[in-house]
Amino acid sequence: MCLAKNNKQFPGLIYLFSQTATGQNTERASIFFSRSCLLLFQPVLGTGHKYYLQFTTEDYKTRENVGTCLAIVFYLKRKPTPTVNIKCTYTKDQKEVQEDDHRFYQKIRQHTKPIIGSYIPDSYGNIEPAFESAWALAVVGSSYIMWEKSTENLGYFMAQVKHVKQWISKDDSIDFDYAVLLHEIPTQEMILCHMRVIWIPNHPLKVKYFCSSENQSAESEDVSGMESGSADGILNERAANF
Repeated sequence: MCLAKNNKQFPGLIYLFSQTATGQNTERASIFFSRSCLLLFQPVLGTGHKYYLQFTTEDYKTRENVGTCLAIVFYLKRKPTPTVNIKCTYTKDQKEVQEDDHRFYQKIRQHTKPIIGSYIPDSYGNIEPAFESAWALAVVGSSYIMWEKSTENLGYFMAQVKHVKQWISKDDSIDFDYAVLLHEIPTQEMILCHMRVIWIPNHPLKVKYFCSSENQSAESEDVSGMESGSADGILNERAANF
């Protein structure tokens, strides 16, 4: 029985796990968070709060369910980032997932001209087919930012790609520059973040970013994904080779 389903009662927690679902698949660009269910909220006297959640992940294009995850997150009163333990069961064959990623990768690599665009989606919520792959990578890349910025009571989701530019690399990597708008919940503030996303299939995504808003100075971070299944690594690993 769910205590909350995608509910703003726990905004930071729900959005945090939307990013965890993506972060659990740091070597893949085609899997996204779908639905969450808060199973149990447990206050720990004098220490903090513990949450038990269930959430699903889906293919970004087909919306096919590809896995179900159970998570325990423990917020300590004097520690801003939580302790996270996640176990996932995948409903889609992992070889098939890797093949999907390879097709996604080849589609981008086949471009003879770099992808350059603005305001994705547009004011009507539409995304042109030519920008779908750039949008997908922006969602994955921004998940690292939102993971680091989210707290127990503060969450984010990516509202729009203001600008994107692809760099045609000489090696096997896919390389994009982005300016993205993050919607902060519950403050309703819009946060502008600039990020560089570099990805090769079967390798952790690399993200470098800095964010700013009207009420805060710019902050800069280097973030790198870890092996698939390591949520703590999303917080701790730094992209030293950028």
